[in-house]
Amino acid sequence: MLAGGQSWIFNRSPIILSTGIVGGPFEREGRIPEEFDYFYDDLWMGEDSYEKAHRKLIEEAVTIALKKGNIQKEVVQFMIGGDLINQITPTNFAARNISIPYLGIFSACSTSMEGLAIAASIINNDGANYIITGAASHNAAAERQYRYPTEYGAQKPPTAQWTVTGAGYAIIGKSNNQSKPRPKITSATIGKVVDMGLTDPFNMGQAMAPAAVDTIIAHFNDLGRDFDYYDLIITGDLGKIGRTTAIELLKEKGIPVAENKFLDCGLIIYREDQPVQAGASGAASSATVIYGHIFNQMKKGVYTKVLSIATGALLSPMTFQQKETIPCIAHAVSIEME
Repeated sequence: MLAGGQSWIFNRSPIILSTGIVGGPFEREGRIPEEFDYFYDDLWMGEDSYEKAHRKLIEEAVTIALKKGNIQKEVVQFMIGGDLINQITPTNFAARNISIPYLGIFSACSTSMEGLAIAASIINNDGANYIITGAASHNAAAERQYRYPTEYGAQKPPTAQWTVTGAGYAIIGKSNNQSKPRPKITSATIGKVVDMGLTDPFNMGQAMAPAAVDTIIAHFNDLGRDFDYYDLIITGDLGKIGRTTAIELLKEKGIPVAENKFLDCGLIIYREDQPVQAGASGAASSATVIYGHIFNQMKKGVYTKVLSIATGALLSPMTFQQKETIPCIAHAVSIEME
């Protein structure tokens, strides 16, 4: 059901049945290794290119989610996913091997919540019984495309962020066939493209913060909610700079912010002593934290109502070379325990 100008309410509350979370060696050294299902020992993952390794992350995450949910892929109607690489090639090639009817999407680092919103809408309207959705990124593949190959050893400013090597996928279903309660998807707010004229590709957090704020405000207005409704509001990969900027913007707009309830996935994955500058980024930042850490925390009863806002910078190597500014977007999904 449409609520307000840009939100959906899912009256049938599709369920997150199971998840698969995969990471690389750097993520295993991070703050939440216990929240991952599997780690690869190196960035090559037995392949001869980083892009092929990227594909492998997706295949493994999907396989794990299916196994943990005790669901055969033949009963899954659709796979919805995307990544950061040109023409979402890793996800396309993973979908070729997985062989589930496929919808490829691109929304940069906000892809995870765009996919979850679409999956929930389809399930809610009887368009499928099971959908698997998620997102992935690979540090070396993304660096080679957007900035410099890692072998180049280029120095980065303090505002830069570290692209997560990982994949997070979830199986969404119509009803809970499990013995224990599972998180349900209750609403989604589809973001607008917001461009504040910033051009620095090494400061994604500050560029994306206005889009996150715009979507949060739209969500509150459409559904008549505020910060008090949720136990946690968590953004995708604003990092240190972007989170601080978002808090300032919200306060400027008269929205009181309980900072202990306003977290960011990009500040959860890695330890403070890891060389990640302003925090984590990448499509896997929100996908691994939401489908891993937050999903598990909700099952333990730590959180009962969570609003997840995945943020994305919609730039490309071509637009940067043409000296374009950085358009950004954020999509929000509310997840509540049954």
